[in-house]
Amino acid sequence: MGLVPERQRESTIGRKLWQINWSFVLLIALIAGVGFAMLYSAADGQLDPWSSRQMARFGFGLVAMIVFALIDIRTWLRYAYFIYFASLVLLAAVEVTGSVGMGAQRWINLGFINVQPSEIVKITLILALARYFYASRVEDVERMTHLFVPAAMLAVPVFLVLRQPDLGTAILILVTGITIFFLAGVRAWIFVATGLAAISAIVPVWKFVLLDYQKQRLLTYLNPESDPLGAGYHVMQSKIALGSGGLFGKGFLSGTQSHLSFLPEKHTDFIFTMLAEEFGMAGGLGLVGLYLMVLVYGFFIAVRSRNHFGRLVGMGVVAAFFYNVFVNIAMVMGLLPVVGMPLPLVSYGGTAMVTLLFGFGLLLCVFVHRDVTISPGTADGNY
Repeated sequence: MGLVPERQRESTIGRKLWQINWSFVLLIALIAGVGFAMLYSAADGQLDPWSSRQMARFGFGLVAMIVFALIDIRTWLRYAYFIYFASLVLLAAVEVTGSVGMGAQRWINLGFINVQPSEIVKITLILALARYFYASRVEDVERMTHLFVPAAMLAVPVFLVLRQPDLGTAILILVTGITIFFLAGVRAWIFVATGLAAISAIVPVWKFVLLDYQKQRLLTYLNPESDPLGAGYHVMQSKIALGSGGLFGKGFLSGTQSHLSFLPEKHTDFIFTMLAEEFGMAGGLGLVGLYLMVLVYGFFIAVRSRNHFGRLVGMGVVAAFFYNVFVNIAMVMGLLPVVGMPLPLVSYGGTAMVTLLFGFGLLLCVFVHRDVTISPGTADGNY
């Protein structure tokens, strides 16, 4: 009589807390700690204005991440579309009430905080596409007509982000969405056909879509030395700082390029360069190693899920995280054009930090509920 049914015991908060992958949480905290230290260095040995704020945001985001992990995964499935459309409303509101920064209109001022909806859409799109594909049969995914709705769900945020304009984030959203399509089982010929169409659109996109500064970034990427004091300044100073760090760096708080203000955006987009200058190649590889561990943990969390929705959400979050890390590090090394992409958990930024922790909360939710089977009626509220 005093026994609790197995299903009820599994749903208790205490049991779910015990099931959370705390090693994964520790990895996230270690990477964030690297970010706190580098922001402290960027401010010449001061917690303000960046490091202290980043710590507070991480603390809030960490608590939210744990709460998100405890929510039943079937609840995320049921409200996935609502969450996605709410983020689209915020993204569309940027057009009307958004504030301008660095020449782009990307933020909404809520009074106590500035929110960047394009960062939020990165994660909500994963939820929505996973919701759409979770119950799709193989024969459904093979039909072009079945892909019209998810294609529109992907195209709308990409279009709105391009209007801000924010080419880098738009490309990241697009690539993450394409990854979900691939994981859902979309046939290879569809990707080939889409790729050929994209190639044929290069010329009109260059002429009618890209703005002058975006074209200049691409041209500078091919030859940064052509404008060393203008468009090529960022990447050239970044390369100088990376090279000057050597094997073990110049020491904490001792980076000359960053502390003498030669390195631009050292607390945001180019924070990896500052780390490599102060801690050398060893420090840079150490951070990359931590990122790789997060990716490996995330991959195995996703593939262990017994339900298709969990696998798609988990792999989507891992893919988005990988693309963000890869683009930022490749950008500061001059391997990709400068597109204004923060380094996850390390660069200064409130919305990017909290949104990423939201994504990791979903990933942990997949782990906690890895053995939950989802019936076709779950999305309608029936377990």
